[in-house]
Amino acid sequence: MTHAPILAPSLLAGDHANLSSSVATVADLGLSWLHIDIMDGHFVPNLTFGPETLAALRRRGSKLFFDTHLMLSEPHRYVEAFARAGADLISVHIEPTYDQVGTLARIRSLGSQAGIVLNPDTPASAVESLLASVDLVLVMTVQPGFGGQPFRSDMLPKLAQLAAWRKERNLTFRLEVDGGVDLSTAHECRAAGADTFVAGTSFFKAADQPAFAAAFAQL
Repeated sequence: MTHAPILAPSLLAGDHANLSSSVATVADLGLSWLHIDIMDGHFVPNLTFGPETLAALRRRGSKLFFDTHLMLSEPHRYVEAFARAGADLISVHIEPTYDQVGTLARIRSLGSQAGIVLNPDTPASAVESLLASVDLVLVMTVQPGFGGQPFRSDMLPKLAQLAAWRKERNLTFRLEVDGGVDLSTAHECRAAGADTFVAGTSFFKAADQPAFAAAFAQL
């Protein structure tokens, strides 16, 4: 199944002193998704937001689809808090040791969509058995932890493999990419089967954000 392209600007690259302004920028462009990176300083070497950040943005009236990416060593401990805070989709990594199947089921039972994430060194085969039970698969095209890293084109075959399995098995999960995504690399990812594009630095530093968003809509 081929989905229409979605641009999900990453809050990580927004103005941390005025997150609500960054969220308003996304909404004012008519975009529907906001990507929110949650980092614990253990699974990745950085700290970012917690459930209260999402809850506060909801209290400010944000109706955006909160695409929430948990880069946590123990994601299963936090899915309920993020679901209650307003996460529409919660993605968890395959790499840590925990009950991935149970956690994905728990996310859905809480009313959120569920996603699974692969780091660059993790093969597509690591999530093959989970594809029928997720709403989204996120392929990291940089090593997660910090924004502004260059795109790794060696991840394109992984995207293509996941897209092939989706087609062969008549599955409907969205295929997302995150890391070094700009208009040029997004075209490569789209050709490999991606349909959901996380853009942080390239979006918030774009000279013409409306044109940037419009270009993604035409991928």
